[in-house]
Amino acid sequence: MAKIKVTPEEFKNFSKYILDISGIALEVGKEYLLETRLNPLLNKYNCSSYGQLLQKAKTDFKKQLENEIIDAISTNETYFFRDKSPFELLQYKIFPDLIDKRSKKNPGMKPSIRLWSAANSTGQEIYSIAMILIEMGVTPDKYNIKLFGTDISDAAIAQASYGLYNKFEVARGLDQRRLNRYFDKQEDRYKIKDEVRVMAQFKKMNLMKPFIGIGKFDIILCRNVMIYFTSEDRKKIYQNIAKVLEPDGYLLIGSTESLVNDTDLFESKKYLNSVFYQFKGQ
Repeated sequence: MAKIKVTPEEFKNFSKYILDISGIALEVGKEYLLETRLNPLLNKYNCSSYGQLLQKAKTDFKKQLENEIIDAISTNETYFFRDKSPFELLQYKIFPDLIDKRSKKNPGMKPSIRLWSAANSTGQEIYSIAMILIEMGVTPDKYNIKLFGTDISDAAIAQASYGLYNKFEVARGLDQRRLNRYFDKQEDRYKIKDEVRVMAQFKKMNLMKPFIGIGKFDIILCRNVMIYFTSEDRKKIYQNIAKVLEPDGYLLIGSTESLVNDTDLFESKKYLNSVFYQFKGQ
């Protein structure tokens, strides 16, 4: 079946629908993205136009099609140890400082480390962090560790929870030593070992909804996701992030991102070649 083109009116209506259900903003000029991502759904649901697909989505009370649209449109570009420097920052600066502070705060008790990856995708970021902690000797028998990963995509969360990756996925960012240490080979795929898997929890979450019942975190990673939101929505999300970050906590965003136009709650700090953010005055 040939690729069906989206009309300007269909793009306008579909963009509004996607914004309403996910917070993802598709601006004019991104018609190709919508066509590329949603064309398989036209075939699956026997639709001859994007208008027809949109109508089916709106009348599907089980929300199966809505979830499939979110899975298709949300960008799950990720890989192990992506951009490298944030993981070095965690290993050599943030984790040691945090462990020192938490150990002094509650002497004689297991120090707690609570980290949230707010755009977790298929789990590579969380599992990369778990590997670093294990290599530092920071394991669940000595520390209260919560690594919490969220994403808006059901499919992404399902893969992250299961921890199963293909050859291409493990080849991106993992060296042979870590692949051998932390994964079990299952035919042509690789499954994360239980010692890593038990350190992580995953949950579907829309960043545009209130952050209810997730508790507070020492470290929040919100990398390479804000580019998909409008300026107004970014401001709201950062306000909500501030509410669940500990007063002396750390915020990490993407290397090409900035908080300048979105929030004045945080100040930037540098360590080696990396930037992280804390509340002003910390």
